[in-house]
Amino acid sequence: MRAGWILLLAVPLCVRAAVLPEDRFDLLGHQYDGGGMQIEGPSVLVRKSFADTVAVSANYYVDEVSAASIDVVTSASPYTEKRTEKSVGLDYLRGKAIYSFSYGNSKESDFEANSAHFDLSQDFFGDLTTLTMGYSLGKDEVFRSGDNTFSDEAERRHFRIGLSQVLTRDLVASVKAELITDEGYLNNPYRSVRYLNSAGSYSFEPERYPRTRTSEATTIGLSYYLPWRAGLHGEYRMYDDSWGIDATSWQVKLIQPLGQRWTLETRYRRYNQGQADFYSDLFPYQNAQNFLARDKELSDFDSTVFGVGIGVQFNRAERETFNRAGLHLWVDQFQFDYNNFRDIRVTTLPGQEPLYSFDATVTRLLFTIWY
Repeated sequence: MRAGWILLLAVPLCVRAAVLPEDRFDLLGHQYDGGGMQIEGPSVLVRKSFADTVAVSANYYVDEVSAASIDVVTSASPYTEKRTEKSVGLDYLRGKAIYSFSYGNSKESDFEANSAHFDLSQDFFGDLTTLTMGYSLGKDEVFRSGDNTFSDEAERRHFRIGLSQVLTRDLVASVKAELITDEGYLNNPYRSVRYLNSAGSYSFEPERYPRTRTSEATTIGLSYYLPWRAGLHGEYRMYDDSWGIDATSWQVKLIQPLGQRWTLETRYRRYNQGQADFYSDLFPYQNAQNFLARDKELSDFDSTVFGVGIGVQFNRAERETFNRAGLHLWVDQFQFDYNNFRDIRVTTLPGQEPLYSFDATVTRLLFTIWY
């Protein structure tokens, strides 16, 4: 039982091998509020297995976006948009291996993405070692609202491999490596950079990104079963890419059962990132270099998140319609601090504006039926 509990906690790093996902119906409501952005919408997931060897799934996800972020209000007008995402998946169990295939489509008014995914999970050495491998291929089409002359494409490839090892009855370690290659149009068609002009103020020009990007990431995780029937999970992640960005993050999560039905979760995550080689908050003059970026997500910044979750499960074994049901609520509080991106809504000398920071709250409510 303890080893099984720890493997459950290790799900973010490794797929659970040799066991098909349970039959379930999920209804999720999510909301993001922070930095002038409001995003909300539902998500529906249905999963069903057949003959104990095949499981199929389908997911429908919606984002309703209301954007008045600092990027928008300083160079454009606030907008509203709707994004819909549809995906289907297939899991096939053969011996101690699971083969997983999925396809997804995401669409909004000026962007469409199609992606295909393959994953393999295999148990070894008495089910104490699990190896996972995966590959994804994505193709994006980018447009610009109000401009029928602009369209471009991008192709994304994602390679991944992971290993999970049961070390003791109470401890599981895992490691995961990822390689991502992107090629094509990789920037936002609406974003601009600013540069000093001859009047002592600043003007704007469109961003220009390289058309290729290679990213690498390694994640190390440990999951431990505590003596008081709780699970502790920690992980550390290192990232770097060909644009010059280096980043590290670490996270600690505690899952504590409360009685037979309730579960309490808490987590803390810290993220640190350096800027891209071609990023600047204020360029010295127009066309100062070949590539130009002022996207705050490519700047030097730090973020923290503290989250709390509470869940309750209802057993209904005597009912024929479903086995049990559960209700979970998570609330995450984010803090973003940008170290070289300035708030140009404040009028002062160029380059002297205060550094930008903001808080955001993410709320998720999940209702699940297992059948």
